Amino acid sequence: MAFQGNFSCNTLRSGMASGSFNFSSDTFRLALYTNAATLDQNTTAYTTDGESSGGDYVAGGQIVTVTVGTELASSGSIVFINFSSPAWTGAITARGALIYKAGDNGAVCVLDFGSNKTSSSTFTVTMPANTSTSALIRLV
Repeated sequence: MAFQGNFSCNTLRSGMASGSFNFSSDTFRLALYTNAATLDQNTTAYTTDGESSGGDYVAGGQIVTVTVGTELASSGSIVFINFSSPAWTGAITARGALIYKAGDNGAVCVLDFGSNKTSSSTFTVTMPANTSTSALIRLV
């Protein structure tokens, strides 16, 4: 199986501990992938293997804007991180995506769309709401 669910990558966990990821100043990208790609929590960096093509999609994907939020809860603070929803025009098929840090290409998370998704006009990766209970990355 090419994709094995939605995962934050091991490089994100170790990179947050070492300080190599800064969500306030680093640039992040989202790349689309076909079912030919093998992406999971062990993915360490952006790769062109199995990357989607078509429409106005270009290798490396698109820059996504980061939003960081904090919420006070009875158990302490919750930090949540989300990204903007990128879109491309034209005929594109993708099975999933990789969010990664531009520059060193360090993998942040893998998104599994569950099946091939195809668009003939606009292909949009819609991110969840930017809340402490639904953002892509939540630190409790």
